[in-house]
Amino acid sequence: MNLSPLPDIMWEPIVRAGLLEDLGTGGDATTQAIAQPGQRLRAIFCARQHGVVAGMSAARLSFSLLDTHARFHSERNDGHVVQPGDILAVIEARAETVLGGERVALNLLSHLSGIATATHTVVEAVQGTKARVCCTRKTMPGMRALQKYAVKAGGGSNHRYRLDDAILIKDNHIALCGGVRPALEGARERAGHLMKIELEVDTLDQLRDALDAGGADAYLLDNMPPPTLRDAVRMIDGRAIAEASGGITPQTARSIAETGVDILSLGWLTHSVTALDIGLDIDA
Repeated sequence: MNLSPLPDIMWEPIVRAGLLEDLGTGGDATTQAIAQPGQRLRAIFCARQHGVVAGMSAARLSFSLLDTHARFHSERNDGHVVQPGDILAVIEARAETVLGGERVALNLLSHLSGIATATHTVVEAVQGTKARVCCTRKTMPGMRALQKYAVKAGGGSNHRYRLDDAILIKDNHIALCGGVRPALEGARERAGHLMKIELEVDTLDQLRDALDAGGADAYLLDNMPPPTLRDAVRMIDGRAIAEASGGITPQTARSIAETGVDILSLGWLTHSVTALDIGLDIDA
């Protein structure tokens, strides 16, 4: 896959904050008490279950920020599918560096790989359809860029990064201005020529009103069952992007994708995904 890496400057603040939180003001008291002065270790990151890797830069920086002489060698890159027992990376450094950075490295690598793995599962489920699997803004504060990167590592796509990326009119906005038509009119009046407008609709009647009012660039078809989604796709008739959302799972993704929608958006890919089981063990 063609995955563009994130520069270290985007990883470093999160990794640095994690290290500062974990080391406190005195460093790793356990390793300081047990390790010999200057003792070096070689440790191996190993996958303990099937999945897709994401976050190797976070793992590397967890050690290099503690010791610029730490040697980190990746055996697998972000986006690679791994099996139980596969070696992901090898770290060689002072004992305090390896054990001091271990937890931050594993926390970030396991979490982001969990996102990539979950995304890959849904992408595989809809393979052969035109639908793309997309995340949302339901990310952890400060982690959005990394979590959305992990979605791409799993073969998915990204929705808005921020509120100023595009206009997305949702149910509360419609309630705020009194209906679909005034919401669309207000959006079109204020949007720049490069600003896309998406409208969330819950019913076919709302979609019909929107189309009659001049339409939007995309429609977020919220919590519609497959038969209703098919009707909505026919109504849109290629004039805008059709995006399905709400309660989509790996088990239901294919039936939803086969309705002809362009995008499946899933908030749980970033806000409640299970971490991939990865271990770091000293190579004796």
